[in-house]
Amino acid sequence: MTTLRICTYNIHKGFSQFNRRLAIHDLRDRLRLLGADVVFLQEVQGLHLRHAQRHADWPGQPQHEFLARDVWQQTAYGGNAIYDHGHHGNAILSRHAILSQANQDVSDHRFESRGLLHCEVQVAGIERPVHCVCVHLGLTAGSRRRQMAAIVARLDQLAPDGAPLIIAGDFNDWRNHADDQLIGPLGLSEVFTTLRGRPARSFPSTLPVLRLDRIYVRGFDIRRTEVHHGQPWSAISDHAALSAHLARHGR
Repeated sequence: MTTLRICTYNIHKGFSQFNRRLAIHDLRDRLRLLGADVVFLQEVQGLHLRHAQRHADWPGQPQHEFLARDVWQQTAYGGNAIYDHGHHGNAILSRHAILSQANQDVSDHRFESRGLLHCEVQVAGIERPVHCVCVHLGLTAGSRRRQMAAIVARLDQLAPDGAPLIIAGDFNDWRNHADDQLIGPLGLSEVFTTLRGRPARSFPSTLPVLRLDRIYVRGFDIRRTEVHHGQPWSAISDHAALSAHLARHGR
C-alpha cells in the first residue's frame, strides 16, 4: 500500500484577506506543517514588480519556488493572468518527480484569465504516473461549465481509464454543479463528499460558508480529510486550505 498526502490552497497571491498584509512567509510556515506530498496552489504570484518595490520582505523568487524551497523538490507553474508588471496562476509542488507538465488556457472571456495545470507525477510505490491537475475556475456558471468540459476532454485523451488521477483547486462552485460534470465522465470521487456527505465549506477562511474548493480523486482510497480554517489560517488567505490523506493498494 502506498499513501499520499495532498493539499489544495488558494493563497490569495501571498496576502491576507482584503490584502491587509503580506502573509507569504507565514503561509510557507503553515503549509510545511501539513506534511503534504503534493500541493495544489491557486493565485500564485509568479512575478509582481510593484509589490517587489513596495514590500521589503517580498520574496526574491516566484512564490511557488519560495514556498517549495528545501521541502518540495519539484515544482510546476502555469501563468494564467499576465499583465505589464507581472503574472499569476496555478502551481503544483511535489516531493515526487514531475515527469511532465502542461498549462492549458481555459479562459472563457477576456475579463477572466483561467488555466488548468496538468502534471504527471511519478509517486514512489505506484507504477503508473499520477495525473495531477490544478484548476481555478471562473466566476460565472457558464464559464465553469465550459471549463469543466475542457477538463473532461483533456483527461479523456491523456489520462486513460484506470490511470490514477487527482483534480484539485478553487472551483468557485458554490452551487455544487461540478460533481455532475466530473464524477461520472471521469470516474472520480470527491474526498469530502465521500467521507462527510458534502463538499467542504472553504470560504471565507475566518468562518467558511461557501463550498468553493474541491479535491477529486480516482484510483485511491480516501483515509482522512481536513479543512484548515480559523486562526492562524484566516490571517494568511481568504480561503481555507483543504487536505486529504489517500492510499492506493497495489501498483
